[in-house]
Amino acid sequence: MKIQLSDHFGYTRLIRFTIPSIVMMIFTSIYGMVDGYFVSNCVGKTEFAALNLIWPFPMILGAIGFMIGSGGTALISKTLGEGDKARANGLFSMLVYFALGIGIILDIIGMSVMRPVARLLGASGEMLEFAVAYGNIIMAFMPTFMLQVSFQSFMIAAEKPTLGLIVTLVSGFTNIILDWLLIGVLGYGLEAAAIATVASQIVGSVWPLIYFSVRNSSLLRLGRPIIDLKALAKTCTNGISELISNLAVSLMSMVYNLQLIRICGEDGVAAFGVIMYVAILYLAVYFGYTMGVMPVIAYHYGAGNKKELHNLKRRSLILLSCAAIVLTSAAILMSGWIARIFTGYDEALCKMSERAFALYSVGFLGSWFNVFASSFFTALNDGKTSGIISFSRMFGFQLIAVLLLPLILGLDGVWLAMPAAELCSAIVSATFLIRNKKVYGY
Repeated sequence: MKIQLSDHFGYTRLIRFTIPSIVMMIFTSIYGMVDGYFVSNCVGKTEFAALNLIWPFPMILGAIGFMIGSGGTALISKTLGEGDKARANGLFSMLVYFALGIGIILDIIGMSVMRPVARLLGASGEMLEFAVAYGNIIMAFMPTFMLQVSFQSFMIAAEKPTLGLIVTLVSGFTNIILDWLLIGVLGYGLEAAAIATVASQIVGSVWPLIYFSVRNSSLLRLGRPIIDLKALAKTCTNGISELISNLAVSLMSMVYNLQLIRICGEDGVAAFGVIMYVAILYLAVYFGYTMGVMPVIAYHYGAGNKKELHNLKRRSLILLSCAAIVLTSAAILMSGWIARIFTGYDEALCKMSERAFALYSVGFLGSWFNVFASSFFTALNDGKTSGIISFSRMFGFQLIAVLLLPLILGLDGVWLAMPAAELCSAIVSATFLIRNKKVYGY
């Protein structure tokens, strides 16, 4: 049975509708982990550290794609809820072309400054050359990345979450197979990992581009764009929290890496790389769920259905809190096994990675609430509130924590910075949810 945005959502329907986006985000995280696994185990520790050092930079530039996708989805879904399908399609077309154009501009900027940025991040000697080579390949295909992440959200608004999942699976397998072939079998170096990544991005962007360009059974189709600067600005404000979140992940990774280089050198950067690869897998459940439910919330907000808004908020909080308990427990219990997968070749690094991930994982108990609260207000087209939650969570509290806690706790302070930040941010999120209840009627 087809599930529509206009439906009433019980627990079963919520799970069924969001499962494709959850699996999509999990699988995206898995093929990112595969990159790290092959580079770490088949290429070398220095190359692995170089990858982790430079990766945040293209992600900073690519964060605009997440803003367009999430902010645009909220606006398009609200417009569909208001009953104006023609305008929704015009907005959709404008945003796709905008993402493509911005991607080309960022491509040129990123490649021109790659080397000085790598130096600024602490790379030197052999690590510098590895970082620049990898980063330039990734940046050369920034337009495809922008389209890929935008379409992941747009497909849900089009009532095609399963198609989004299929596209992600195919693009992911493309990455995994090429990693195995180019690195594991043929023995190529770090550049091969970059080639595998961009190949998957091409699949994940070109397929949806073709699908939406021809007659299809979804709610959306590419065609004549509406040139509406006010709507474009609204998209950007709606998606500001996702922009902040993705910017912050990359920028804070740089801060973490600088702290770790200072405290324990290259091994610390490698251990943090393990954390990032695996943490995003756990967080993918939260992000996938909110990505799936956000168009539904936006649709019912546009339709003025306050009863359904309350239902979606209440059931979402219950589902995510249960998931958080399970995921956090699993992460702590599996920390040793996870560390051995990536760093089993180096006993000291393996022990550091195990402790690091166990401490860092405590933050998963609070992160679900902050992720949902931010996405909830994005869906309500309240980019300001969503942005404040994301900024306090990812920049404010976390920056303070990663700078101050190591002074008190040493290396453990670096790993506990995220849990401390999530706890503080949860207070902010709860305050906004309570304060705005009467405003939006949820």
